[in-house]
Formats: sequence, C-alpha cells, structure tokens
Amino acid sequence: MEFNALDIRYQEFKRGLRGYAVEEVRAYLGQLADFVSELVEEKQRLEQQVAELEQSLQQHRQNEEELKRAVVAAERIARDVKQQAQREAELIVKEAQGLKEQTLREAVEHVKRVQRDLDVLRRERDLFKEQFRALLEGYLKSLENGSA
Repeated sequence: MEFNALDIRYQEFKRGLRGYAVEEVRAYLGQLADFVSELVEEKQRLEQQVAELEQSLQQHRQNEEELKRAVVAAERIARDVKQQAQREAELIVKEAQGLKEQTLREAVEHVKRVQRDLDVLRRERDLFKEQFRALLEGYLKSLENGSA
C-alpha cells in the first residue's frame, strides 16, 4: 500500500471509548504528512538527478567511444603518413645515389678527357721542341757554313 501526504493528513479513524486525543492525532498526522511529502519530493529530486546522471554517463560513454575511434583513426593515419614518408625518403636516397653515381661517372669521364688532352698537348710540345730544335740546328749549320 502506498501512502501520500494527503491520504495521511485526511485519514479518519473510528472513535472508541477510550480513544486518542483527536487534536494530537491530527497534529501528528500533519507532521507525518509533511515528512512524507518531503520524502516524496526528495525521492523525485533524486530520481531526476539519477536520470540526469545516467544521461550524462551515456553521453560520456558515447564521447569515449568516439574518442577511441578518433585515436585509432589518428594512429592509423600517423602510421600511414610515417610509411609514406619513409617510402619517399627511400626514393629520395635512391635518386641521390643515382645522381651521385652519374655525377661521379661524369667527373671520371671529364678527368679522362682532360688527361687525354694533356697527353696530346705534351706530344705536341715534344714535337714542337724537336721541330724547333731541328730548325735552330739548321740555322746554326747555315750560319756556320756561311761564315766559313
């Protein structure tokens, strides 16, 4: 059986020979009704608070799930970005190595060309020296023959 403040406040009792003092009973029932009324209000307030807290908890759980999904997605994106960056770095290193090897080959080829040009110039110098010496010796003989 449920009680409410109005039922308690207006409850009627049968009178007997040696009954209770009606005013005391009414005062007590009034105090009891006030107390029950406060308890009912407190219960309603607490039920409302529980409902709000449950709703808040549900919202926090949803937020937590969304955060977990966001963290997983961020980790996946970070891993993908890292892998992509690593692939790009490897590609840059390979390109740099290829460029280094090409530059080295070109430098070696250039050194070989300069060496060949230097050899040609040395041979031409030696040839010039021989021809100049022969020319000078020819003039010298000619001077010796002409002055004798």
